[in-house]
Amino acid sequence: MSKPVIVSKKVLLPFILLTSLFALWGFANAVTDPMVQAFKKVLELSNSQAAWVQMAFYGGYFCMALPAALFVRKYSYKVGILIGLALFAGGALLFYPAAITEKFWFFCLALYILTFGLAFLETTANPYVLAMGSPETATQRLNLAQAFNPVGLILGLLVAQQFVLKRLQSDDIENFSSLVEAKKALIRTSDLMVIRNPYVILGLVILSVFVLILINKMPQAKGDGNIPSIGDTFKSLGENKKYVMGVISQICYVGGQIMCWTYIYQYAEAIDITSDVAANYQFAAFLLFMVGRAIGTYMLRFFSPGKLLMYFAILSMIFTLGTMFIEGQFGLYCLVGVSFSMSLMFPTIYGIALNGLNEEESKIGAAGLVMAIVGGALMPKLQGMIIDAGGNDVDDIKIVGISEVNFSFILPLVCFLFIAFYGRNVYKKYMA
Repeated sequence: MSKPVIVSKKVLLPFILLTSLFALWGFANAVTDPMVQAFKKVLELSNSQAAWVQMAFYGGYFCMALPAALFVRKYSYKVGILIGLALFAGGALLFYPAAITEKFWFFCLALYILTFGLAFLETTANPYVLAMGSPETATQRLNLAQAFNPVGLILGLLVAQQFVLKRLQSDDIENFSSLVEAKKALIRTSDLMVIRNPYVILGLVILSVFVLILINKMPQAKGDGNIPSIGDTFKSLGENKKYVMGVISQICYVGGQIMCWTYIYQYAEAIDITSDVAANYQFAAFLLFMVGRAIGTYMLRFFSPGKLLMYFAILSMIFTLGTMFIEGQFGLYCLVGVSFSMSLMFPTIYGIALNGLNEEESKIGAAGLVMAIVGGALMPKLQGMIIDAGGNDVDDIKIVGISEVNFSFILPLVCFLFIAFYGRNVYKKYMA
């Protein structure tokens, strides 16, 4: 008896269209991280004020993940995908009027709406891919689709570097804030148009994907409309310590990841490296992230998920300590290295937390793990406040003998410590 194919010819086009979504939300994630530094320069914001970019971006996931999961349980996956794309495109296109008004809150609102769409897509696309064929090949099919997410990450970073950071006039002027207001206004208007362009183009691309999915016949898999009591489901999940700790670990992971990727620019600034050059280091971090995920996935053949998660979290702590206490270029290398050891965490925590849950608990539980992306909103804001402890520059004061930007990485260190504890706890108690 032959083994079922991963993707049958009958659903090949729908699968390709769906797979494109993984790259699109990877692009949106990567192109947004450098915008914290860009907005800081252009709009003369403090580090904590600029962190509202991440607060808006990842806060949208938290607010929309559960409503999206409940919607998809009742209606078809295709409708959920279309709603997600519409919100995604709408938020991206709002960058056009935001650039005209030159209001920071308008840009944050656009990102907030954009991530409503991403929450819909991430909550819907994964189970949709699983449903596109035999259950025997479901995991392989999902891994194939997810392989395109890092492609979007790298493309998004290249766009941010080549078409945004390198074209910002405010970044080329050492004392931009000291210019006369009329000169600053001209530069600000020009730079905000530069920031606007990749999002508007992204919005148009998303609209084209929306049309393609709308006019093509998609598999009619859908969630189960017979929804049990949501209160009973929440109670059951709340009593599951492995799941609850998994959600907290996911909050820590996403927070740690976004802090290490966002503040690579501020860390570079402290050692006199410009933003467009710092983007090269983030590019290296993304490559290490891809390599680490491949190696980690292979190592899961020999180690239990909990034990391997603990090992990778300990390695992340070592790299983070190097980031904090090694000055200059080698500290930056350590910060880049964190991406290698972070790579395994999200899918491993996701799998451990949902393991053993029944079907209905898994659906709501999965939404909880997507909501945990809110860590990417909260943690960078706190780190920005630490960096601002002595003023708007990144190295105004020393804390325990190191610059404030170096000390701020104590937050990712604490996050990785908790993840290591979770991995050990899972391995010892559940042998997983």
